[in-house]
Amino acid sequence: MNPKRRPIIAGNWKMNKTTVEACELVRKIAYAVINTKDRDVVVAPPFTAIPGIIDVIRDTNIGLAAQNMHWEDKGAFTGEISAEMLLDLGCKYVIIGHSERRQYFGETDGTVNKKIRQALNKGLLPIVCVGELLSEREAGKANEVIERQVMGAFKGVTAAEMQKIVIAYEPVWAIGTGKTATPDQANEIHAFIRGKVKAAYNADVAEGLRIQYGGSVTPDNVSQLMAKPDIDGALVGGASLKPESFAALVNFK
Repeated sequence: MNPKRRPIIAGNWKMNKTTVEACELVRKIAYAVINTKDRDVVVAPPFTAIPGIIDVIRDTNIGLAAQNMHWEDKGAFTGEISAEMLLDLGCKYVIIGHSERRQYFGETDGTVNKKIRQALNKGLLPIVCVGELLSEREAGKANEVIERQVMGAFKGVTAAEMQKIVIAYEPVWAIGTGKTATPDQANEIHAFIRGKVKAAYNADVAEGLRIQYGGSVTPDNVSQLMAKPDIDGALVGGASLKPESFAALVNFK
C-alpha cells in the first residue's frame, strides 16, 4: 500500500441477502467501521436491496456500489438496469467486468469498455475487474491476458477519466476457492497493471490509480496483502457477508 493512495475496501455480496437481511448486515457493518476515516468502505448489495440499504447508510462512511449495469441509457433490454437508475437509487460506484459476468453472462472486453465509458459519462465511479483463469496462469499467459483486458477496458478513456477508476485484480482461480495468490504474486500483477497504465497514459495517472486485490481475501491474509506497495485495497466476496469479517478487513493494520 502506497500512503499517497487512499485504500478502498469493497464488499461484493453477489446474489445473496434479501432486503431485510441486507439492511441488518449493513447496519452491523456501519457500526463496526464508524470510526474508520482513512480509507474508503464500499458495499455492493443485489439490486433489490439497494433502496432499503441507502436509508441505513445515509450519514455513515459507507459508499454504495451496484454489481453491474447496462451501457445504454434505456430501451428494450429486459432484465437490465441503467446508470441513471443506479444514480437515482443513490449508487456512487459500479462493479464492471467481474469474472462471473464474463464467465456466465457473455461479458467481453468490448462490453466492459462500453459500460465503463457509460458509467463515467453518467458520473458513476467504475470498479473494473480483470483476472486470469488457472489454465492461463499455468500456461504462462497471465500477463498477456491481463494486458488484453486492461487495454480493451480502457480504450478511449482519457487520462482525466482514469483518475476516477479503481481496478480490481481478481485471479479467477482464487475466487471462492479458498486459494489465494501470495502477496508477492498479487503485487507482481498489480505492478504490471500499473506499468501498462503508465505506458498508456503517464506516470501521474499510474501512481494515482488504486488497484484492489480480490480472491479469497480474509482477515488472516489482508494485512500481508495490504503491506505490498502496489496493492491499494480489496474487493471481497464471501467474507463481506459476515459483519465481523468485513469489519476486520476494513480495519486492517
